[in-house]
Amino acid sequence: MYAAPARYCVNDGSPLVDAADDDAMAPPAAGNDPDTLPLTPEESDRYAALAGTVLDGRYEVDRRMGEGGMSYVYRARDLETERVVALKILLPRLSRDPAAVERLRREAVIAERLNHPNACPILRLGETSDRRLYLVMPFLEGEPLSEREAAHGPFSVAEGIPLLVQVCHGLKHAHDLGIVHRDLKPENIMLVLEGEREGGVRAVVMDFGLAKQRRAGRELAKLTATGVVLGTPEFMSPEQIRGKPLDGRSDVYALGVLAFELFTGQLPFPGKSAQETMIARLRGPPARLRDLQPELPAKLEALILRCLAIDPAERFQSMEELAEALEGVAATRVLGGPFER
Repeated sequence: MYAAPARYCVNDGSPLVDAADDDAMAPPAAGNDPDTLPLTPEESDRYAALAGTVLDGRYEVDRRMGEGGMSYVYRARDLETERVVALKILLPRLSRDPAAVERLRREAVIAERLNHPNACPILRLGETSDRRLYLVMPFLEGEPLSEREAAHGPFSVAEGIPLLVQVCHGLKHAHDLGIVHRDLKPENIMLVLEGEREGGVRAVVMDFGLAKQRRAGRELAKLTATGVVLGTPEFMSPEQIRGKPLDGRSDVYALGVLAFELFTGQLPFPGKSAQETMIARLRGPPARLRDLQPELPAKLEALILRCLAIDPAERFQSMEELAEALEGVAATRVLGGPFER
């Protein structure tokens, strides 16, 4: 159970449903999409009960840290390097799709090139002798931004801007390598406690190359090139919804959605479902930031509105440009008076 205002699983970003929604909670019918099918008892033993084992002859599995619709996550020790790592054991529904496996292999190789304190690389994509796919990543002590939001509510300008600037730096590094995240959301930003840093928190962008593929609903499928969407619907750019080619400006849009929620606790495009929010951003303007939080500076509202432009050419053209604009908001607030919560 997740307390309000949580909207996603903190482990894999799957949308949460209301426990009172009988239709949403009903078990999948025979013949449904295999992505929704539960593990068999045998698969559960192989994927969900790895603590105390050695995976692939190399990774000594300590304890399970979480689970979601895509993977089980374990803390482990690399016996070759003695490094503590995070293992994502990918569920069999992914390995049954050759195209998805090939995309994952290709993007894992790219994500291995990441080398920045605000971007988490993939250290290795492996496969066991019994065909279990797994990802190895650095183990980070901290909490997802989504959990911090759920526990403490909207951030103040003083708290939020430094985190957003760090996210910009991590994404700039990725974009310089030709990597577009495509699934930026609070669940994919880890807040790592570091006492020596200003504010004591390092924001780390996670899960590069791991955007989920979802089938679009009937109405939305009419707007997409393929009827399939890749990523988390509430944070997708208009061009991503439509299945168009993406560049770093799509991540700028997603960061605008994330920033709006960070400072208000609400999405800029409300709707009763993820599909409704996606359609809303193709057809109308976002909610006004200061209608929800009047104390926020006008300069911040204008910045987020620019991030959320439908046309990528009207957004900030790089994460570097966006970071500079965020720092400009912070500088204005310092000169104009103290930050307020």
